[in-house]
Amino acid sequence: MDQNNERPKMMFGNEEFERPARSFQMPASKMVGWVIKYSGGYIKNKNQANYVLMGFVVLAIAISLFLFFGGGETQIEVSPVRKF
Repeated sequence: MDQNNERPKMMFGNEEFERPARSFQMPASKMVGWVIKYSGGYIKNKNQANYVLMGFVVLAIAISLFLFFGGGETQIEVSPVRKF
């Protein structure tokens, strides 16, 4: 970056043109926008929405792992089929 905070300039022949500054900020995803919109004002920016979404993912993975591995040892007894 330039030390004097001047816009970068390009030379074209003998003329000097100012080059427009680039924005490297990525637009927010639709999911982030949805979280901000429906949070009721609790979530105010993209970073907070990202933290909420990451927390949701961690919680969903934890619940899935608990149900898959540690749901308890329940055995279902099946009675034999009677033929008449």
